[in-house]
Amino acid sequence: MEIAVREAVTNAVVHGNQEDETKRVEIIFNCLEHALEIEVKDQGKGFDPTSVPDPTDAENILKTSGRGIFLMRSFVDDVHWSARPEGGTTVRLIKKF
Repeated sequence: MEIAVREAVTNAVVHGNQEDETKRVEIIFNCLEHALEIEVKDQGKGFDPTSVPDPTDAENILKTSGRGIFLMRSFVDDVHWSARPEGGTTVRLIKKF
């Protein structure tokens, strides 16, 4: 879970907020009955997660970045992206137990 959260926060800071120090990243932890849910919210322009290249494709395998979404999907049970009405993106990570 730690790796998935770290990747979500890094993506929010670097890609979402474009490393703009005036923009915030909000992290919310929700303890559900049979799961831990973590939401990471940025103030960026948003993006389409399906447009991110697959890091396991031969042309991407040696690239030094681009694995964050792959890692999030690998370490948690559910990952959801949604556009925020006020702008930005929310990533919701769910780990069931």
